[in-house]
Amino acid sequence: MAGLFITFEGPDGAGKTTQLTLLAEALKASGYDVTVTREPGGTLISDRIRRIILDPDHQSMRAQTEVLLYAASRAQHVLEKIKPALAQGKIVLCDRFVDASIAYQGYGLGVGEEQVRMINQFATQGLVPHKTFLLDIAAEEGRRRLAERKQAEFKQGLDRIEQKDLAYHERVRRGFLRLAEQEDRIVLIDASQPVEVIHQQILREVRSLLQQKA
Repeated sequence: MAGLFITFEGPDGAGKTTQLTLLAEALKASGYDVTVTREPGGTLISDRIRRIILDPDHQSMRAQTEVLLYAASRAQHVLEKIKPALAQGKIVLCDRFVDASIAYQGYGLGVGEEQVRMINQFATQGLVPHKTFLLDIAAEEGRRRLAERKQAEFKQGLDRIEQKDLAYHERVRRGFLRLAEQEDRIVLIDASQPVEVIHQQILREVRSLLQQKA
């Protein structure tokens, strides 16, 4: 079987990382070779760029700089990790990808969808996920969940993106929802449902996709 590329998207606090982890465990238990990764990050160079992007001290970062840093991190990630794994027939599960840049920079920062698409087309060599799960939640609820999680994990403070105001996070959510309307590969999921209900919904979708590719 050729490789399968699945991404998880959604506003901060939607629970995408939890769902990605549950799916990875289920697929591995069924004997599939799974690579789990994230953005920004996933490789040594990409992780170093991540630190620059998210550093709370970098409040003066311009929108264009942020777009290009994400794209640079992604280019390294795609070429060094994602494409080789897919070439080996693995299932790659990625926490955020190009859709996140469109939502966060294109809509959140107002750079524009087409500009972000064009830059990332070059960065990814046109790589598009086979399936994307978009966990949707109201921006205010997402921020509440995020604060609770940080407290539970004894983490101090929010990163530079998480610190942005509610209006910004509402624009990001609108961007994600617009993408869901445009792209057939995106499965929109109500993230206010119980974790196990969401997991079973995702698992059904992935099993169907695996059967189609078998």
